[in-house]
Amino acid sequence: MKYTNTKVQMMQNVHLAPETDEDDLYSGYNDYNPIYDIEELENDAAFQQAVRTSHGRRPPITAKISSTAVTRPIATGYGSKTSLASSIGRPMTGAIQDGVTRPMTAVRAAGFTKAALRGSAFDPLSQSRGPAPPLEAKKKDSPEEKIKQLEKEVNELVEESCIANSCGDLKLALEKAKDAGRKERVLVRQREQVTTPENINLDLTYSVLFNLASQYSVNEMYAEALNTYQVIVKNKMFSNAGILKMNMGNIYLKQRNYSKAIKFYRMALDQVSSVNNQMRIKIMQNIGVTFIQAGQYSDAINSYEHIMSMAPNLKAGYNLTICYFAVGDREKMKKAFQKLIAVPLEIDEDKYISPSDDPHTNLVTEAIKNDHLRQMEHERRAMAEKYIMTSAKLIAPVIETSFAAGYDWCVEVVKASQYVELANDLEINKAVTYLRQKDYNQAVEILKVLEKKDSRVKSAAATNLSALYYMGKDFAQASSYADIAVNSDRYNPAALTNKGNTVFANGDYEKAAEFYKEALRNDSSCTEALYNIGLTYEKLNRLDEALDCFLKLHAILRNSAEVLYQIANIYELMENPSQAIEWLMQVVSVIPTDPQVLSKLGELYDREGDKSQAFQYYYESYRYFPCNIEVIEWLGAYYIDTQFWEKAIQYFERASLIQPTQVKWQLMVASCFRRSGNYQKALDTYKDTHRKFPENVECLRFLVRLCTDLGLKDAQEYARKLKKLEKMKEIREQRIKSGRDGSGGSRGKREGSASSDSGQNYSASSKGERLNARLRALPGTNEPYESSSNKEIDASYVDPLGPQIERPKTAAKKRIDEDDFADEELGDDLLPE
Repeated sequence: MKYTNTKVQMMQNVHLAPETDEDDLYSGYNDYNPIYDIEELENDAAFQQAVRTSHGRRPPITAKISSTAVTRPIATGYGSKTSLASSIGRPMTGAIQDGVTRPMTAVRAAGFTKAALRGSAFDPLSQSRGPAPPLEAKKKDSPEEKIKQLEKEVNELVEESCIANSCGDLKLALEKAKDAGRKERVLVRQREQVTTPENINLDLTYSVLFNLASQYSVNEMYAEALNTYQVIVKNKMFSNAGILKMNMGNIYLKQRNYSKAIKFYRMALDQVSSVNNQMRIKIMQNIGVTFIQAGQYSDAINSYEHIMSMAPNLKAGYNLTICYFAVGDREKMKKAFQKLIAVPLEIDEDKYISPSDDPHTNLVTEAIKNDHLRQMEHERRAMAEKYIMTSAKLIAPVIETSFAAGYDWCVEVVKASQYVELANDLEINKAVTYLRQKDYNQAVEILKVLEKKDSRVKSAAATNLSALYYMGKDFAQASSYADIAVNSDRYNPAALTNKGNTVFANGDYEKAAEFYKEALRNDSSCTEALYNIGLTYEKLNRLDEALDCFLKLHAILRNSAEVLYQIANIYELMENPSQAIEWLMQVVSVIPTDPQVLSKLGELYDREGDKSQAFQYYYESYRYFPCNIEVIEWLGAYYIDTQFWEKAIQYFERASLIQPTQVKWQLMVASCFRRSGNYQKALDTYKDTHRKFPENVECLRFLVRLCTDLGLKDAQEYARKLKKLEKMKEIREQRIKSGRDGSGGSRGKREGSASSDSGQNYSASSKGERLNARLRALPGTNEPYESSSNKEIDASYVDPLGPQIERPKTAAKKRIDEDDFADEELGDDLLPE
């Protein structure tokens, strides 16, 4: 009976596979014993009791069986073998449950050993053994450590060299690159001694050599740079080193060795695969630039035509237009200009416009309106407009029979493109071209048409019209158009400057200063407004403020002769001649051939009492402009003072040629002959002067005295003429005196006015008074051989206005000359006359 029960129990563990699912060998794995369900453990009373007490910690009662985890199979009456279930009901390894054999697991559980059966503590991580022994310290003197440390130093030197280059310290960058090269060679030798050559760090060697070649190139040590690049290119171990031949081509281009530059560019082009199309286009652009500089425009055209067919860009289109202009092909110029305009800008303006009232979208739109990407887009558009405007101004005069027709064609093409706003700018340039050709009427007509368009173009056209009328001294029209320009665009500094000029011309300096200040508030870089406000302060006798303005302008325009002269002029007005001389010397260093500046320096040195320096600068001024009567007068008086009569004669003779109606120059020439002892020449000169000016009393007196000294018979005749002239002069003076007695009151007023005017430093009559002083310094009839004293000769020259640069400038954005073109306003070299 017992055997039967055992057999029944064993048969319960035997499960036959169903016939309907013979192929499903892994069915039943998703089934699990309810004993493993942990969701109901909280409600299991036996489990809770085992947790709270030591009931569950007692070791299970097991049979003394082999230590292996695999249970021995037991034979049954049916001749089959099966495994016994575990003590907790889990099927044993290899047992068959529900017709499926349980998969084999590890034969040894993690953390459980035989020692656990003997009552040892549970220690799966072997923490009872104590801490792990410390790591073995690295040997600092080992060859590997030395190599690693040296490698680190080389990398640091390369980084420092690059940082110094970016900071502009090119010499330090080169020194660091050389140090990195020396240490890298030491590193290679040490590595060859320790390891095989295959373990050399080629990337480090490449970076060191490339950085060294780059630093040589930026320091203009081209031979060393080429040698270093050759080392890299010839080393077959460096992959893709052939692209560096483009850098070698750049160096040959800087050296103007165009043939070699093209050769290396083409070699680099062969090294670049067709996949990297962008790099190939850049190399071809360099080839085109080299052909242009070499004057081979046809070859350059082939390069740029290929670029425009493959990947059109602004620079290639612009250079292609220049090449066709150089060869004079009108039709190709038009096609190239159309290709340039057709280049896509790839700028999406719609993304900067908020499409809805969503606050989040509006914040994002505001954030990207002035970010770096937006600034790059602005720069790209500005570059495109510059290329298009320059190309149009270049080809417009030659693509048609007249420049007006050429401009009209360019305007029509631009209007049909994405650059519609540039059409008005081209019209303004057309007006500027008419101005260059002195055709003011046509320029005014075009500007008046543009003055009726939108506010920006209207303001620019009105600004130019204001400048034109200002130069024509039609201040009413100039003021009217300046008002139109200001009303159209209140933030246009050129319009405000022109308005200030019109007010300045009317003498309202305070109001003019306000307009100039407003122009500076709108654009702090408006040099015309800053210059004119300095002149305004000078007119208002606010010399310190005027000096500050010109010093600020000098910081912006370092080599401006006008600014330097104004600073010197203000120092002169402030009675600081040493500073004035110092600044005028800077003017001479900028424009060494300006006669006005040289004569001004001579005048200042003469005031300081340095006659030798004054003579040097007056003489230089006379060499460059021998028609300045004041300079001639001073030089003649200087030679009289130093008793070089013969040298003084040539200056007075030139003065008599410049002013033939002035008798004083002939008399001074005759006086110099007389002082030098050449009495016959002096007599002939006096006789010639008497024939030209028969009523000159001084000439007759000298003739009487000289003829008497020489014992000539003509003395009596000249004496009779002199007596007759003196009587006539006496009668004339009596009549004048009687007339003056009748108008004593008005005469007193005129004398008072004259006396007040004579007190000014720079009166209009001061030059005539100094000239009379020179004539008085010459010997009279009763003292023919005495020399004049130093105090009597005043040869100073005063020119408070300077070399025609004190007048206010008309506002403009660009200078008009043959090499550059103005975009909207007239050139800043147009000064009111």
